[in-house]
Amino acid sequence: MTGMRTALRALATAGAALLTATATSPTSAQVRPEPKAPDGFVALRSVDPTIIQEMRYTTAHTFLGERVDGYRQPVCILTRPAARALHLAQKRLLQQGYSLKVYDCYRPQRAVDHFVRWAKDLDDQSMKGEFYPLVDKSRLFEDGYIAEKSGHSRGSTVDLTLVRLPALPTRPYRPGERLTPCFAPKGERFPDNSVDMGTGYDCFDTLSHTDAPRIQGVQRANRQLLKRTLAEVGFVNLPEEWWHFTHKPELFPDTHFDFPVERRAVAGR
Repeated sequence: MTGMRTALRALATAGAALLTATATSPTSAQVRPEPKAPDGFVALRSVDPTIIQEMRYTTAHTFLGERVDGYRQPVCILTRPAARALHLAQKRLLQQGYSLKVYDCYRPQRAVDHFVRWAKDLDDQSMKGEFYPLVDKSRLFEDGYIAEKSGHSRGSTVDLTLVRLPALPTRPYRPGERLTPCFAPKGERFPDNSVDMGTGYDCFDTLSHTDAPRIQGVQRANRQLLKRTLAEVGFVNLPEEWWHFTHKPELFPDTHFDFPVERRAVAGR
């Protein structure tokens, strides 16, 4: 019996050691380094530090109601040609008393996947009151508001607006605050220091179409100033979104990248 108890204790000790080794040994997923941006990508701030950056997807003020996967730091990353083109546009706008303000730049594929998961969860409609008050969430794919791939992931697409200088500060979004439709009058919807474009950013509504006939006057003039200025430096607007522009020709027209949005992804660039 003594021998058997000794053998059992030895087996127990060996088992515990094995479990400890398994628990403490890093898995391949844990030690695998995150992908970095390839040559050709830069931080926009290194090319033009005067362009205002309000990187929405690093905050909870999104149509998901939370920070988006892959957005680790509020830094705009773009291909170098796109960043240089924005610099040229900014120089022209500064002379007219305006600045560009970017909301989103390069977008990792993991963020797009997050959008898709959210869109399929029909029970999560916490931000409907602001971002898609008139759209049935079950139609987001069919109506083209959400897709499984995004041009942003290729690095030459940017979401942006105009700010009249001097730029006023904007308050942060407070999770749980009362939501106002994104197409409400500017003084009623969530405050933004941009000029009045007729809707807020990421507004899922036909009023967001760049040439929506119901958008007139100053709002239409502001959209046309943004579109015209960016077209002069090689950007093409997506007609369904007044804020969405892609620089042509794209440096990476066929590749959707998935490195995270953080400064070290483009360290030194």
